Amino acid sequence: MNNFSGTIPPEIGNLTNLVHLQLSNNKISGTIPPQIGSLAKLQTLRIFDNHINGPIPGEIGCLRSLTKLSLGSNILNGSIPISLQNLTNLSFLYLYKNQLSGFIPKEIGHLRSLTELSLRKNSLSGSIPASFGNLTNLSTLYLYENQLSGSIPEEIGFLRSLTKLVLSTNFLNGSIPASLGNLNNLSLLYLYANQLSGSIPLSICNLTSLRNLNLGRNNLKGQIPQCFGNMSGHLEVLDMHNNYLSGTLPTTFSIGSVLKSFNLHDNELEGNISVSLANCKKLQVLDLGDNHLIDTFPMWLGTLPKLQVLSLRSNKLHGSIRTSRIENRFPELRIIDISYNALTGNLPTSLFQHLKAMTTMDQTMMSPTYVNIYFVNGYYHDSITVATKGLELELVKILTAYTAIDLSSNKFEGHIPSILGDLIALRVLNLSHNRLQGHIPPSLGNLSVVESLDLSFNHLSGEIPQQLASLTSLEFLNLSHNYLEGCIPRGPQFATFQNNSYQGNDRLHGFPVSRGCGYDGVLETNYTVPALDDQESNSEFLKDFWKAALMGYGSGLCIGLSIVYFMISTGNLK
Repeated sequence: MNNFSGTIPPEIGNLTNLVHLQLSNNKISGTIPPQIGSLAKLQTLRIFDNHINGPIPGEIGCLRSLTKLSLGSNILNGSIPISLQNLTNLSFLYLYKNQLSGFIPKEIGHLRSLTELSLRKNSLSGSIPASFGNLTNLSTLYLYENQLSGSIPEEIGFLRSLTKLVLSTNFLNGSIPASLGNLNNLSLLYLYANQLSGSIPLSICNLTSLRNLNLGRNNLKGQIPQCFGNMSGHLEVLDMHNNYLSGTLPTTFSIGSVLKSFNLHDNELEGNISVSLANCKKLQVLDLGDNHLIDTFPMWLGTLPKLQVLSLRSNKLHGSIRTSRIENRFPELRIIDISYNALTGNLPTSLFQHLKAMTTMDQTMMSPTYVNIYFVNGYYHDSITVATKGLELELVKILTAYTAIDLSSNKFEGHIPSILGDLIALRVLNLSHNRLQGHIPPSLGNLSVVESLDLSFNHLSGEIPQQLASLTSLEFLNLSHNYLEGCIPRGPQFATFQNNSYQGNDRLHGFPVSRGCGYDGVLETNYTVPALDDQESNSEFLKDFWKAALMGYGSGLCIGLSIVYFMISTGNLK
């Protein structure tokens, strides 16, 4: 933890009595000298977080007393040397975050003293060696973000001491081995972003210590085991998004649930939204979007005191959103997305009244904070797909400062409630593709941090409120395909919007759809008057030019005739 630079001198091999060598968190470059293999008494070797390059020297296999080897966060390349099999006393092996390639040597399975093994964030290929099943003392196995292929070996089920297993972001295929249900001490299981197929084994429900389960972004099929609902007494994260899971949601979420994040986005689930989710009082994120759920809007979810993100987009929700007299509903909600459904009736004024988290802005926040749950060496970051600024994006991390309401592509009618103007922390508002009528409420001018406002494809009429011109954070505006009329407001942001923000409103005037609205202002002068001024100045220039030309021609003619008369009268034509 200094600023040492340069290389590790080969003379370090002369320190034959050395027991601990720690050079981590510096700026050391170059290669690891092979002379380091002479340190026969060395027990700890930590050189992580430097700029070391080149291969791992095979001579490290001579350090038979070594118990801890950490070479992570460098630029090491080449393959993992087979000579590491000689380090039979090794308990910690960290080679993470390098550029190592090739296969994982099956000989690592001989290191029966290993308790922690991290090869994450390299370019390792091939399969996970079945010999890993011999590492019965292993508590942590991180192989994520490599290029590993093949199936997960059944032998992993022999690692009864394992507490954290992370194999995500590889090319693993085949089914999830049922033997994983033997890992009674497992608290974290991440298999997401692979090519796993088949159904979820029921044996997973035996993992009574499991707190985080992420099987997202695979090709899993079949039904979600109902026993997963029973696991909510200890399970905090249940993420199975982007699979092909079918059937219905678990209905067995019990009182006392500790579930914080439940993500089943983009599957093929049917049926109703399980009412037993009301027992999950610690739930922060609920994403059931892009499924085939058939239900009315679950207003009862408003009783969840910590719910921050609710996405039910692209399902088959129908009917109107019923009003509720119960106070303090959805008090912490920051994102609600119920777009692409078949909801009808008026926009839910009573729902907007209770969104307290959107009515205040935290001015004390010095750095970004995210909706997350603690895991491994960092945080589990919830992700969500949102429509913002005319694009559909996946937020791989959800800022707590990000607030959004998306009710688009439904069948809502009536007026836009003016109470929306009270949600001053709102950054995205999308009410497009509905049947809304009446005027745009001037109170929307209070949304001082709104960045995206989409009211397109409705039946809105009247003028665009001048108050919207004060929205200096507005980057995207779409008011197209309504019945708006009158002058487009002038303002710094409105000067940046193009015709497509207003198309389909034939009675709108002003920049950029037409010239002027009959008033002189700063921005109107910038965009409309110069063209007229240019025409007038060109006309005046031509008039003045011909005046000068005629005056010069007349004067010149008179002077020329006078000179000729003088020359003739003197008789001296030469």
